[in-house]
Amino acid sequence: MRVIELTNVSYGYGDTELLSDVSLHIQPGSFHFLTGPSGSGKTTFLRLCYLDLLATAGQITVFGKQVAEMTRDEVAFTRRRIGVVHQDCQFLDHLPLSQNVTLPLEVADRADEDENLGELLTWVGLADRKSALPPQLSGGERQRAALARAIIMSPDFVIADEPTGNVDWEMSQRLLSLLIELNKMGKTILIATHDLNLIRVAKSQVAARVLRIRDKQLQLAGADL
Repeated sequence: MRVIELTNVSYGYGDTELLSDVSLHIQPGSFHFLTGPSGSGKTTFLRLCYLDLLATAGQITVFGKQVAEMTRDEVAFTRRRIGVVHQDCQFLDHLPLSQNVTLPLEVADRADEDENLGELLTWVGLADRKSALPPQLSGGERQRAALARAIIMSPDFVIADEPTGNVDWEMSQRLLSLLIELNKMGKTILIATHDLNLIRVAKSQVAARVLRIRDKQLQLAGADL
């Protein structure tokens, strides 16, 4: 069963069309990059993938179910299988890092399932920062905390929107290595990025497919990367 399938999908509002006639199949355990210039629709495409937006035309199927036919409860359940690292990685500044990371469990009424928190924070290199408040974290620490929060529910599909956009090259590679590890654990990965160097590094370590949004269309990027 495909993780997600888009068939002739378009999205727009009013007379403005952002994406047009997009078709894509993402298989379980695959690794994808999404590129394209600023304003091309990368974030819009990701939001369609994690059910934050509904297509204005075409059909989207996630984990074998058509999104347009899902009930509100089915949408909520499906979203739990998708971990998202947002570009702005916002946190609740009055809560320590550990509680920010486990918020998805509380929202899903699964707060008693946080026994793996210590192991997860160790994995992202933040075990010694679990009591720190978000304003005390560096950019790289915030991004790693956002990744930990995205996978606390053990999702099947991890989507990251420009996860290395605000960190230096060393931290970019560290974040990439964590995402590659997740892929090797069987997780499906989709990363939106403008950093072609990051893609080149990844392609030397994992079988990554590169997609590009150009002129409202989704294309498979060639060897020019």
